[in-house]
Amino acid sequence: MLSKCHWWRDAVIYQVYVRSFLDSTGDGVGDLAGVRAGLPYLKKLGVDGIWLSPFYPSPQHDHGYDVADYCDVDPLFGDLAEFDQLVRAARRLGIKVLLDIVPNHCSSAHPWFREALASPPGSAARARFHFADGRGPDGSEPPNNWHAMFGGPAWTRVTEADGRPGQWYLHMFTPEQPDWNWRNPAIRAEFDRILRFWLDRGVDGFRIDVAAGLFKHPALPDSDDPEADARTRDSVNPLAWNQPEVHDVWRHWRAVCEEYRERDGRERLLVGEVSVPTAREHALYVRPDELHQAFFFDLLGAPWDPDAFRKVISEAMADIAGTGSTVTWVLNNHDQVRTVTRYGEPTPHGSGLGAARARAAALLMLALPGAAYIYQGEELGLPEVVDLPDDVLTDPIFRRTGSRARIRDGCRVPLPWSGQASPFGFTSGAETAKPWLPQPEWFAEYATDRALADTRSFWHLYRDGLQLRAALPQLGEGTLRWLETPPGVLAFVRGDDLVCAVNFGTAPAPAPAPVAGTPLLSSGPCPPGELPGSTAAWWISDLPVSC
Repeated sequence: MLSKCHWWRDAVIYQVYVRSFLDSTGDGVGDLAGVRAGLPYLKKLGVDGIWLSPFYPSPQHDHGYDVADYCDVDPLFGDLAEFDQLVRAARRLGIKVLLDIVPNHCSSAHPWFREALASPPGSAARARFHFADGRGPDGSEPPNNWHAMFGGPAWTRVTEADGRPGQWYLHMFTPEQPDWNWRNPAIRAEFDRILRFWLDRGVDGFRIDVAAGLFKHPALPDSDDPEADARTRDSVNPLAWNQPEVHDVWRHWRAVCEEYRERDGRERLLVGEVSVPTAREHALYVRPDELHQAFFFDLLGAPWDPDAFRKVISEAMADIAGTGSTVTWVLNNHDQVRTVTRYGEPTPHGSGLGAARARAAALLMLALPGAAYIYQGEELGLPEVVDLPDDVLTDPIFRRTGSRARIRDGCRVPLPWSGQASPFGFTSGAETAKPWLPQPEWFAEYATDRALADTRSFWHLYRDGLQLRAALPQLGEGTLRWLETPPGVLAFVRGDDLVCAVNFGTAPAPAPAPVAGTPLLSSGPCPPGELPGSTAAWWISDLPVSC
């Protein structure tokens, strides 16, 4: 049996998007005190830990992913004293706390970037970033043809101290997010200081934003497909992402975490946002001396199809688990369309096909070997808010492109907690208080108090699944074996006798051959011997299951 220090290997972590979780001050924006107030709710749900979205001082051009000070709390969310109270309260409840750290880029308001703007070309201050002369006789063309992921060129030209147009700086997201130059030793030293600042305050680890980033090709050459990142909204430019030097950083960060573990026996987790082409490349990031885990996004991106799901699960188990790590499964996060909508919900409400598939996918994910991450609101079955007016949208993708394609505001609308009208208990202010993004009237159907009272709700499905996952030795870390199934059905065995099956079709199918009785848990009504369409179920077989 693994030591308790390896808690992360099969942990279930809840992603808290702080500004949309719970507002304690009445200003319409969630905050750290709101997170602390919500901890009993999360304990009741049964999660092992929480991942907090960035709460650092920031101009909020990208909702905190443009960090101006990595070692403080933005007054919008509280202060360091409130953060310390949150960590202590979580520890009393046995809930781990992970912070979101952003090492690829900072805010254009960061003191070091302001110093760079005020300094001349070739200065030490500019060497912390990617400053370069422009092309053409007057330097008026960007240094290369790369485009930013959020639209437009990846370069912005600065005005020098004498008022003349000057050099250009690189930003793979927005001009307000200049990329750090990790080939400069000063950056590594600075992030050492940042890691230790938060580790000394008791955090249990870090979710690392853009973990395949940091290093760019040293020559900054033109790309054969310069708009690939913007077109896919993904890190696919091989000259800007997944450079081999990045692995040295993760080895160093892992050594820092091991240093703290050796002091007190508590293992600190590094989990990376790693977007790379194949599971095999993904596995390189979770070798024994690098990141503990990295999100496996292929499951999130898979179409609702049994062959597609089986393929990505098998590849993950073969390539990632083979490193000694465990797979980190995820179905949704703050950058993606909510699961109910993504799986085909034809209406704004979650009572149809999309909801059934999302419930089934949740049980499938919780039955897989390894760790799982749940984005806030998924446990309520929240659909995407697809009709936010243009004038309330805040996503920099919309500001940069004018297009609503792949914008992320719809999955970030503040949670409904109670009541029949906005703000649905989200804010402690007056009933007329306005959340930072408007909540639709139909959110009343998904309010937390209503979900807790209805034993058929998404919330109870997640809670029951988490309770069984914690209680049953067959679940959590381990392996799986596939079962033969009829077309449209996917089934596997955990341990000797726990069977999970998912019917991806809409017509009923027979239950897997080794089981016949009532399921231990199912995502919808499931008669004995039958697996209805768009349904997942867990059974315990009376006899060991052979494949």
